[in-house]
Amino acid sequence: MEKLPAMLKRSVIPELLLAALMFSPLARAQSTAPQSETPKTQKTAPAAAASVDYDGWGRPMPQLAKDQQSAPAPRHDISGTWDPANGHEDGGQFLGAKTLPVDGKPGHEPPYTPEGLKAYLLTKPGNGARMVAPTDTNDPEIICNPQGFPRENLFQLRTTQIVQTPVSVVILYEFDRVWRVIWTDGRELPKDPEPRWYGYSVGKWVDDYTLVVESNGTDDRTWVDHAGRPHSADLRVEERFHRVDQDRLEWTVLIDDPKMYTKPWLAMDKFPMRLQPADFDVRELICSPSEYTEYNKLVGSGASEAADPPANKKDHQ
Repeated sequence: MEKLPAMLKRSVIPELLLAALMFSPLARAQSTAPQSETPKTQKTAPAAAASVDYDGWGRPMPQLAKDQQSAPAPRHDISGTWDPANGHEDGGQFLGAKTLPVDGKPGHEPPYTPEGLKAYLLTKPGNGARMVAPTDTNDPEIICNPQGFPRENLFQLRTTQIVQTPVSVVILYEFDRVWRVIWTDGRELPKDPEPRWYGYSVGKWVDDYTLVVESNGTDDRTWVDHAGRPHSADLRVEERFHRVDQDRLEWTVLIDDPKMYTKPWLAMDKFPMRLQPADFDVRELICSPSEYTEYNKLVGSGASEAADPPANKKDHQ
């Protein structure tokens, strides 16, 4: 079998759950474990060792013991480097928004208006109960368009860095290496905003440990989530960042779009994030059409073997 280039060994194909798991840091850690010991001398590792993950420099991520008490949360402060508390797969949300995955189970669809349902049925996601073949999907993100907001929260939510200034909160996402600015200087949302991929956001502290963020002005070419839920230009998103203690943050996302949905619905409910050390290094997950092309040439689907994939397909490293 032809040896894969180093470039592809570190790749992640977010559109394919299996590939995402194959190339996850956890999978790499397990696949590179020492194999030279014989069964007689091989030691059994503690159960917790199987869940060890690593930062971009190969250093183990610290694990908070179950009985370890965290310090109280600082006031008006959500800054730091945060990682999904239950692992990267928990933030993947490949079947759609965390609270409503498109898994074929009843009650897992938001309350569509007739216009919203019509728009939803026009989308062709590559995962979930409505999945189509990769060559048939119309997911705008797969051709390297920015996935936009709120989808940046609702698909591949991984290590996230939050930086605070006297007038703003800046969120740096690992996926596609993009950022958002949340203004906390008292300004109002624009009344007639020019559409942006990541919209406009303003925030205010409602208590010492909870920042509430309102966003509008998002580009309606984007999807709400990986399942193809639509939104209009009138979408408003409410986020709540609640600092539980020094080491834990809960992130909530509420979708409000009267053109598409008959009432607001929760897309993420108190999603748990865990604080990482200040020197924690964040990996890259960057849109790279050339790597997607190379991946399909070597290990792609049967459809890609018959013909070279379009040059605008994507991969992430």
